Amino acid sequence: MAAPSVVVIGAGLAGTEAAWQVAEAGLDVQLVEMRPIRRSPAHHSSECAELVCSNSFGALSSDRAAGLLQEELRRLGSVVIQMADRHAVPAGGALAVDRGRYSASLTQLLEQHPRVSFVREEQIALPATDQVTVLATGPLTSDALAEDLRRFTGRADCHFFDAASPIVEGDSVDMTQAFRASRYDKGDADYINCPMNREQYLGFRDALLAAEQAELKDFDQGNATFFEGCLPIEELARRGEDTMRYGPLKPIGLWDPRWGDVNDRDVRRAKRAYAVVQLRQEDKDGRLWNLVGFQTNLKWGEQKRVLQMIPGLEGAEFVRFGVMHRNTFLEAPALLDATLQFRSRPNLLAAGQITGTEGYAAAVAGGWLAGTNAARLVRGERPIDLPRTTMVGALTHFISEAPSGKFQPMPPNFGLLPELPERIRDKRARYGAYRDRALADLLLAREEQALGNVPCPA
Repeated sequence: MAAPSVVVIGAGLAGTEAAWQVAEAGLDVQLVEMRPIRRSPAHHSSECAELVCSNSFGALSSDRAAGLLQEELRRLGSVVIQMADRHAVPAGGALAVDRGRYSASLTQLLEQHPRVSFVREEQIALPATDQVTVLATGPLTSDALAEDLRRFTGRADCHFFDAASPIVEGDSVDMTQAFRASRYDKGDADYINCPMNREQYLGFRDALLAAEQAELKDFDQGNATFFEGCLPIEELARRGEDTMRYGPLKPIGLWDPRWGDVNDRDVRRAKRAYAVVQLRQEDKDGRLWNLVGFQTNLKWGEQKRVLQMIPGLEGAEFVRFGVMHRNTFLEAPALLDATLQFRSRPNLLAAGQITGTEGYAAAVAGGWLAGTNAARLVRGERPIDLPRTTMVGALTHFISEAPSGKFQPMPPNFGLLPELPERIRDKRARYGAYRDRALADLLLAREEQALGNVPCPA
């Protein structure tokens, strides 16, 4: 094979999809994968698109966020999702696969493609600046390449990040118990505050201490020195009865006007909260809210049970549960456009979990878009992005536009989509309306943009 038109680094879900899209566009692609020459602690084989955790892509129904993303990818011609459908196993309402046969089939498909060449070695630095490249190395990017990325971006926040707090849908917070305010009324009322009395606080602490934790894999232990700056909430609870109250649950300076006049000393003494859980806005539209300081290593079922003890969160809908693990990802809002191109080097694109998306289908979506745009760049065509009303477009726009500095990985969820023209109270009907709009807009985008031949501007 001649010099490749595109280099794809990493043969995980995103890299597999990206390489396929480039090859199917009629261009030569070099797929670089360090396994089996060098294995990561999470992988068990050298196959493409190995599923290292669950074998499930999430809910299959298209009126669920993960299912809508899968359906969009089917309609965009995703090879990874098509192969998942082919190797599906019974899993209730989820798309789950026989992971061994699934990965082997994708590996064979790429190995037999005349436009794909495999290079089995560790990529320790980014290719030359004139080479169109897709970076799809995932959350376990090798140390050497991660260091080169830091040099290239000039940012220390291309980093190992140890923790992420749970995120809930704002509409699911009970505002008859919670209230909007900033501490000491400084600035706008930017936080949702969930107050606790002493009895509620102590019961919550006891539940945290008794809850079952998830087991950290060996490769997570290396970041323990970073944990002091973002300790799990259950670890804070273990350090003393009042530790949380002097940390993320500090009630000082927070007052609900419904309690009475804050300037009345007797009212303030009688009504003030013993502890307050704060939620910080996660997206531009204020539909997603992060539990401040609530990074946790509890099992997901335990998180839901314990966190729903917080007043105002009894019916909370969780978009993401808290996690603690080693995770390399880019500060995407400062670096990437919604086309997944680096702003400072447009012929370098990123895809998959390294961009700050979470979940298998989200990684595939990034691979599809980065591979499609890499091929378009080689052909002299304008890169595309998809409408925000689609789940693929919502994810890529989110990671390119989210507030920088506090950026954390995001899974697909309906909170990322623009509001519907009319409010629909029934949740199932509302999600169905999101789906219908997304698929209609995706069809229009394919006709007007993705399948067009739009030259790059001079």
